[in-house]
Amino acid sequence: MTADRIEQIRALLKSIETGDPGPIAVVNEAKYIQHNPQTHEGSEGLATLFASLAKTEPRVNMVRGFADGDYVFAQMEYDFSSRKICFEVFRFEDGQAVEHWDNIQDRLGPNGSGRSMVDGSVKVQDLGKTEANRMLARAFVTEVLIGGDVERLEAFIWTDYAEHNPLLVDGVVSLRAALGTGDIQYQTLHRVLAQGNFVLTVSEGVKEGAHSAFYDLFRLKDGKIAEHWDTTERVVPQSEWKNTNGKF
Repeated sequence: MTADRIEQIRALLKSIETGDPGPIAVVNEAKYIQHNPQTHEGSEGLATLFASLAKTEPRVNMVRGFADGDYVFAQMEYDFSSRKICFEVFRFEDGQAVEHWDNIQDRLGPNGSGRSMVDGSVKVQDLGKTEANRMLARAFVTEVLIGGDVERLEAFIWTDYAEHNPLLVDGVVSLRAALGTGDIQYQTLHRVLAQGNFVLTVSEGVKEGAHSAFYDLFRLKDGKIAEHWDTTERVVPQSEWKNTNGKF
């Protein structure tokens, strides 16, 4: 069931590129709740978005796909006339997708360590440690990113961890410096999704004075964070929203 749902979402998103109308059947049109503020409500909004994107001769690739209970979450590469990296989250109910969130940003990099925003480990392992890894990632975001206790970084992160943020480099020193600038302020943790050694956290806050959404994907190893990918997206003003469901 887990693998089936991931493949259904892979096919749905790939249909942006292929134009195949079949995969959209995974969406429950009557219940679909859209949390992308710039997309209209329901599957009608989804169909309109896909049709618009199809005109750009898009390229779509699911880099990593995961499942957590009723949720499927994925890291995606998109090329819609410009290259983007995105995290997609879908909630399932009675076998169909009924709710959707996403977070997208321009593809930048490679960073100073030579890493792209998507390369690195893809293999899901340690399924028996899913809940422990979820708790650790939640504690890291709550205590360090929101609480500001940067002195605890080494308690959560390997000192030589692999960093895929295009503006940082590997290791704790770079992260500590970035958190110390005050340019990024995590304020609220909304969701923690996990499968095995991978955990995605969804947070809200401020970046350089702008209301922003932070999606962070962590790979954990032996009880600490070993690798990190992320996207940051500005939340558009409510006056520009095309649905009333909110970003989070």
